[in-house]
Amino acid sequence: MTTSDELREHHGGCHCGAVRFRFLAPSRVRVQHCNCSMCSMTGFQHLIVPGARFTLLTDPAGIGTYTFNTGTARHLFCRTCGIKSYYVPRSNPDGFSVNLRCVDRAGFDSIEFEDFDGRNWEQHGASLSHLSKS
Repeated sequence: MTTSDELREHHGGCHCGAVRFRFLAPSRVRVQHCNCSMCSMTGFQHLIVPGARFTLLTDPAGIGTYTFNTGTARHLFCRTCGIKSYYVPRSNPDGFSVNLRCVDRAGFDSIEFEDFDGRNWEQHGASLSHLSKS
């Protein structure tokens, strides 16, 4: 979840640089640590942004997709280095979850982390739906 202040442009990407993106978000943000099986294994730190505020800067042909369970979430990864720097989350199919670990943090004044119970997604998933609204 983001806090209310002026939007800034932020940049991120994968390890090898084949996937690069930019997005607009405040300088003060709240980021979710999820305990689901996927996020626990990858260490993903969720900063969910509206789709209209996200721009892929590189060729989408370099991105692979993995889906499972309901198929709603689209886990996107670099075909070269395998890093998942962003994806389309099940909770916010109209937005993107950017992995804060893959973002230049210089543009942030404050980052607050909160736990999210993704292991019990059915009970808690709806609590994130507002994060991708402009």
